[in-house]
Amino acid sequence: MATNIRELLGSDADNLLTYKAKGFPREALHLPGPDFVDRIVAATDRSPNVLRNFNYILNTGRLARTGFVSILPVDQGIEHSAGASFAPSPAYFDPEAIVKLAIEGGCNAVASTLGVLGAVARKYAHKIPFLVKLNHNEFLSYPNKYDQIMFGSVKQAFDMGAVAVGATIYFGSDESDRQIQEVSKAFAQAHELGLVTVLWCYLRNAAFKTADKDFHTSADLTGQANHLGVSIQADIIKQKLPTNNGGYNALKFGKTSPKVYSDLTPGDHPIELTRYQIANCYMGRSPLINSGGESKGASDTADAVKTAVINKRAGGMGLISGRKAFQRPMADGIKLLNAIQDVYLDKDITIA
Repeated sequence: MATNIRELLGSDADNLLTYKAKGFPREALHLPGPDFVDRIVAATDRSPNVLRNFNYILNTGRLARTGFVSILPVDQGIEHSAGASFAPSPAYFDPEAIVKLAIEGGCNAVASTLGVLGAVARKYAHKIPFLVKLNHNEFLSYPNKYDQIMFGSVKQAFDMGAVAVGATIYFGSDESDRQIQEVSKAFAQAHELGLVTVLWCYLRNAAFKTADKDFHTSADLTGQANHLGVSIQADIIKQKLPTNNGGYNALKFGKTSPKVYSDLTPGDHPIELTRYQIANCYMGRSPLINSGGESKGASDTADAVKTAVINKRAGGMGLISGRKAFQRPMADGIKLLNAIQDVYLDKDITIA
């Protein structure tokens, strides 16, 4: 294995690589594997076309036939601005560079906007699975708004040869009711056309951030966001890695149970917290992929590998990492993507 995973984990290596989960047992989960579509997805109401496209994703790139995925997402140019996103590596203003990075980096799929993927669809849609992100939060309006609005249609994604569509819902926001209805309708149409559905289940509410903690990444709240996401038939859930727990109790709203914290997520180990996210994805029937987060520079590879280890050992299906990969020269981005993939290829890194 080219990547020295233990070295990159540093002082966290033993804690992350040897930890045994105490909450949900691994035997209760529907875990990723090369037979995931036959074992899990085929039992659902999804059409044969959805099964075929899901299999296409799982059988592409360096992780083909493992059941795990490594996806390159590059939709940050809309919310974070193209300048802020691509100035560190200006080649990625060109959509072709984005798709090339995903292919050369051994990814299972490339996720981007209708415009980016449509610009090069005839050249690349048959070479790597396309995941079209349908809605976005744009920050050119002043003052800034926080709302996911549709930029494209499912039919446009289907016509360009995409195998999957993605969308974001800001659960907890004033606009979440409308977003749930819009995305639910879009996902129903996607399944009719045979496309896989991927949901970014993000939280957005100023009240979720207190003076002490930011509960936008609380295991109990993100877990419930995941549960809402699978309720509208998201085939794959994308979620931020949890960093804390107890959002319901700290914010004093909603409903929870003491057993969530005593029995289901004992302690604050990141593998326990992530496993709770997976449990809320129908125990893994809709697999969880965690996001790679923003680029911080020199620590990016170590941070990405750590996230991958937590996701894999918790029972997740993989990582969807963008800025850490494309905000650097392509050769370095490929190395970072390969380091993530090496975690999922390493048979010694097992489910906790």
